[in-house]
Amino acid sequence: MRRSKPGIFWGVTSTVLLVDAFTKIVAVDRLIPAYLPRPVWGDGLRLTLVYNPGAAFGLHFGSLSRWIFIALTFLALTILGRLYLETPLLHRTRTLAIALVTGGALGNLLDRLKSSRGVVDFIDVGVGTWRWPTFNVADIAVTTGAILLAWVLWNAEEAFAPAPARSAPARSAPLPDVGESSASEAG
Repeated sequence: MRRSKPGIFWGVTSTVLLVDAFTKIVAVDRLIPAYLPRPVWGDGLRLTLVYNPGAAFGLHFGSLSRWIFIALTFLALTILGRLYLETPLLHRTRTLAIALVTGGALGNLLDRLKSSRGVVDFIDVGVGTWRWPTFNVADIAVTTGAILLAWVLWNAEEAFAPAPARSAPARSAPLPDVGESSASEAG
């Protein structure tokens, strides 16, 4: 059974939102106090509750960060909405990519709207003192979706690029018309 573009979009978007919200609720409830790492798989994977008032990789604009990132998220959602509407029905991979980014963006937007503390992050990976910035399920969805969307759009460019000009094949003497020769021989 083929799934429709709206089915894929809303199914993936809502799944990302629900999983993100659930994991953040559990993190806030269970990972107290904040900023205290809890090993899951040695030092490589830890759970550490962090509130990020900025954006990815600690990007921060001071006291206006919350409102700037809320505005930027609405702008991104507008662009994603337009991309979704322009996506043909059978382009499931592109729809999936847009849904992943949309679900993740909405998940982090809800955190920003709920609290001035910032986005709830809790997945902490790294080795020794080298740590990747702490992230969440929404961040995974945004990153995965953005990479997938870039790949889909890159391949779409190649698919619609004009083919190199080919010269017409060389022709020898014209071929006789079979229908005419049969008619003249019969008469």
